[in-house]
Amino acid sequence: MSKTAPFTVALTGGIASGKSSVEQHFKALGAHVYDADEAARAAVAQGSSGLAAIVQAFGSDVLDTHGRLDRPRMRECVFSDPTARKTLEAIVHPRVRQWLLEHVQADEGPYVMLSIPLLAENIGHYRWVDRVVVVDVPEAIQVQRLIARDGMDEDLAARILATQASRSARLALADDVIDNSGPESALEAQVAALHQRYLDLASARR
Repeated sequence: MSKTAPFTVALTGGIASGKSSVEQHFKALGAHVYDADEAARAAVAQGSSGLAAIVQAFGSDVLDTHGRLDRPRMRECVFSDPTARKTLEAIVHPRVRQWLLEHVQADEGPYVMLSIPLLAENIGHYRWVDRVVVVDVPEAIQVQRLIARDGMDEDLAARILATQASRSARLALADDVIDNSGPESALEAQVAALHQRYLDLASARR
């Protein structure tokens, strides 16, 4: 029997913006959050059609000794090769979207949140969400956090940022913005206010 999907909020933010921390704050308040990264892992799990398609496209060298996807090797393969990256995305992204959609449709909560790092790059496939919230920080802070968190040099951090949608492109999609340029403690009040807002919007639609 079909039912109306719950009110759906897409959460996004650039690398090292603190999106995962925001996600955890929403979860702590009882929000149901479905993560595109989890969907991507499911899409290429051992024995999946996604992994079979990757092997067909890239060869068995992208597998580890246990027959699972060798993620570091796969990242190395696609990082500097736009064509290879597009090939991988064409395999993984449709499966991620299907996984997210199925979880939204099955959810019984008042609202659901989809955590999608590459939302701006793929917004055409997510026009069905009700609202977009962007975790925003200046790019200089993203670079500083990448250096501190992952030990990478400034040049590599800047190159990684350059492969993602720009800050302005993300903000252009935003219905709501969470400023995460300060300490993590500043997130709590922002998240609590938005959580209540989404509950109210979901209730008004029912």
